[in-house]
Amino acid sequence: MKPTLFLLTILLASYNLLGQTSYTGYIDKYPIELVANIFSDGDIRAIYAYSNFDEPIVINGKLLQGRLTLFEKDKMGNNKATLTFENFNTQSDKLEGNWTDLGTGKQLKISLTKSFAIDQGNNIEWKDRELLQPVSLGDNYFKLIVSKAKDEFYARVTGIKILEKKTDRLIQQIDLECQLMGLNNVNVDDYNFDGIDDFSVFESSYAGPNTSSLYFLYNRKTGKYFDSGFSGTSLEFDSKAKRIYERNQCCAGASVTTAEYKVVNNKMVLLKERCFKWDEKKQELVERNIKDCQ
Repeated sequence: MKPTLFLLTILLASYNLLGQTSYTGYIDKYPIELVANIFSDGDIRAIYAYSNFDEPIVINGKLLQGRLTLFEKDKMGNNKATLTFENFNTQSDKLEGNWTDLGTGKQLKISLTKSFAIDQGNNIEWKDRELLQPVSLGDNYFKLIVSKAKDEFYARVTGIKILEKKTDRLIQQIDLECQLMGLNNVNVDDYNFDGIDDFSVFESSYAGPNTSSLYFLYNRKTGKYFDSGFSGTSLEFDSKAKRIYERNQCCAGASVTTAEYKVVNNKMVLLKERCFKWDEKKQELVERNIKDCQ
């Protein structure tokens, strides 16, 4: 699971998001889908997948003086290819560029068409736009369903589709009501420590670093995922200790509650809870009675 600090960074950056756009098209003769988040500082967070395989590939990069460059990495984290677009314009419906293998120098033409943009505003209304996600589960991949209601400025996550790679067969669809958070709404981890990966969907951000997510566990008998009912603030999962840790901060960090849980029959069971309050004399957080944080 991503650390809370990383989530905070993404959330803060999202306020400077210039556009979130989905494209379809080709690299040479191979059909692809690409989703890009473009920020005001020129930073680009993007993913793409070859439609015949549906394996998401992260390709972050930069937009500098009209030139968009996205970097594809190998398993070691080294750049292995670039996707470049000259004279890039967020308003354009067509994109032409090149995919370049950095090892051999081989180039393939990229041709993309804008499918949609996640546009915001009180007078805008649309439904059921599907965003490819950067994580996947074995033979399955995710598409987030996003809708924009009139008189609400921001779009919301209204569902998620779990699809089979290569065939695009719908495995499961789940209705949701969550905050849209860039490209990183979905996470994959073993949340009940049974040795099988589950998934979560970012739900909301709150005061300070506090966040919440919805956790869906895999049912071996049905082959489907179910809502775990796991609840808490900024939960972190320790697979080695098989423990769930919660941290709830308020009042500009002057009050912090932590908790530790184990999982029994797919339920969170509280083991211990602690309260910390800021001590002006000591200039540090000091443990207090749990009632002092309630």
